[in-house]
Amino acid sequence: MAWMSSGSSNASLIKNLASNGLITSERVKNAMLSVDRAHFCPTNPYTDSPQTIGYAATISAPHMHASAAESLLPYLHPTARILDIGSGSGYLTAVLAALVGPHGRVIGIDHIPGLVDLAAKNVCKSEQGREWLLSGRVRFVQGDGRLGWKEEEEEEEEGDGRDGGAGWDAIHVGAAAKEAHEVLVEQLRRPGRLFIPVGEGTQFIWVVDKGRDGGVKREKGMGVRYVPLTDAPGE
Repeated sequence: MAWMSSGSSNASLIKNLASNGLITSERVKNAMLSVDRAHFCPTNPYTDSPQTIGYAATISAPHMHASAAESLLPYLHPTARILDIGSGSGYLTAVLAALVGPHGRVIGIDHIPGLVDLAAKNVCKSEQGREWLLSGRVRFVQGDGRLGWKEEEEEEEEGDGRDGGAGWDAIHVGAAAKEAHEVLVEQLRRPGRLFIPVGEGTQFIWVVDKGRDGGVKREKGMGVRYVPLTDAPGE
């Protein structure tokens, strides 16, 4: 039903996604309503399809962002630490920040410097976004997301008192990887969840869960079509 979900405004887009069963949680619905996609997508922001954002990159279709948010929702608690790999124009990073609340932290990482700068500028188009950047609730960094973001972990002490210590409660990957990189699984907290598209031709979403005991469960989901997770230009 994704092809029927486009709207003429952010509100109508989200309403259609919910009416078509692509958003089922009120938390996800309200978070996506609070982040205007037009701030992050220069053309056709309310069309439910991928759009170009410059730097040979795209922003995923809204229904895929909804799917990712719904999948990660059980791990988006008020003190959650979230890593958004391939953060692009910053849209899903902002939606995740709306979901975790003022005591959570969301790091968007991209290997293209121009996109890191663009994402920060886009978030600042709203008053709430400016507050998120100033408070540290949202942060954008440059790096190879295939390696995660261990430097950020090392800035913290041994976690926040939760089981699982330092690491990420949830990791979202916004481009197709050749594999579900083990280093990302290692950086998950216990419990924690990784949402990642995998494949070089045929692609599928994989949801990887790490339990409180450190055990790992992998589940293959729907077929998708994402741009590949690649080296930065010139590398």
